Amino acid sequence: MSAVTDLPPSPADAASGAMPYTVLCVDDEPNILSALRRSLRPEGWRVLTADSGAEALQVLQADRVDLVISDMRMPEMNGAQLLASVNEHWPQCVRLLLTGHADADAAVAAINHGRIFRYLSKPWDDGELRATVRQGLQFLALERERARLEALTARQNAELREANERLEQRVAERTQALARANEALKRQYLTGIKVFSGLIEMRGGRLAGHGRRVAELARKLAQTMARPEEEVQQVFVAALLHDIGLIGLPDALLTKPVARYDAQESAQYLRHAELGEQALMPLEDMPPVAALIRAHHERFDGQGYPDGLSGEAVPVGARILAVVDAFDELQHGHLVDAHMSMQEARTMIRHGRGSQFDPEVVDVFLHITEPERARHQPEVALGSGQLEPDMVLARDLVSPTGTLMLSAGHVLSAALIQRIRNFDAKLGGKLVIHVKPRGAA
Repeated sequence: MSAVTDLPPSPADAASGAMPYTVLCVDDEPNILSALRRSLRPEGWRVLTADSGAEALQVLQADRVDLVISDMRMPEMNGAQLLASVNEHWPQCVRLLLTGHADADAAVAAINHGRIFRYLSKPWDDGELRATVRQGLQFLALERERARLEALTARQNAELREANERLEQRVAERTQALARANEALKRQYLTGIKVFSGLIEMRGGRLAGHGRRVAELARKLAQTMARPEEEVQQVFVAALLHDIGLIGLPDALLTKPVARYDAQESAQYLRHAELGEQALMPLEDMPPVAALIRAHHERFDGQGYPDGLSGEAVPVGARILAVVDAFDELQHGHLVDAHMSMQEARTMIRHGRGSQFDPEVVDVFLHITEPERARHQPEVALGSGQLEPDMVLARDLVSPTGTLMLSAGHVLSAALIQRIRNFDAKLGGKLVIHVKPRGAA
């Protein structure tokens, strides 16, 4: 028997006038469904329940559902089968698997066929459950916004084509406008990736700040090696997301150096490159990035994982990631207990030349990380009240809580400056914005 719990909107929903998200909980045990309702009640979500897979499909046909939480072990239709059907008919619905059984085959089936967002073990922690649902709904909101922007872009492009057919004399002007729009889309894409990377880093531990540091240095290394622009972009995105496979690991592993893992923990850790690739599998534009994430722990001598590739069989982007990832982890105590200095970490990278790392990549890396060769990029630090239209950000604009607000290279408009000032006023005027000097490239 299905049940509906209508709860008032959250404060954010109430302020915006939006309807609350709808969460469907599926389990054949009434007490589990009651416990899920109690756990989710504080968040203000609308909660539906179903005691079987068949009833859950009926609910989905009759009502709009944003997220499904399904138990694995149910009669007639198990959780993996249900979520696979949800993925087929309602792919926009976020899917979570809840199981009290250490069933690896079932989890793999749910991931491969149901394309689940996460899976949780019973008994669950209420805080973790709510946090996971929140993350899933945030991901859904990002996907909906991306779809809206894509539809908007497609519509605008169609209008541009019609205008060009009618007014041939404006072809040059419209071409320039379209080029600017495409550049803006590229910036928005990278901003979206950075925001998603920021969500990963919110997990804390070894993930905090690691992706952004690796991404910036990996991009510089790829550019110095004169890799094609498209490949440089792929390296940058892969670096931001290369540890996405660690999200599912216990917090205890993320706060412990790799050298102190026991056999079971090492086995879990060694899967994160594969899990990262699998996480990006549903995204059509991500296969090249996913391949770099899978291979970023391969070694030049063939002793790495997960596939034991060697030499040039390892993608160049993955060889770049391997060097920069190790360099950052050595300095931040992720691999061993000691935090190495920059020069000590560079020495370790040099010792791995030709064995763990590609010699050519190491040579270029050592060249660009020489302290005396560091080039100062001109920039000016300003308060929000000193900003002017058409100024260009020299660095990412990050809130005091670590949330990325604007990407480096963003051109400031008058309206955007006003929003920054309004936000800064709430912080008491603490924001420092780094911009490029007028006329700087």
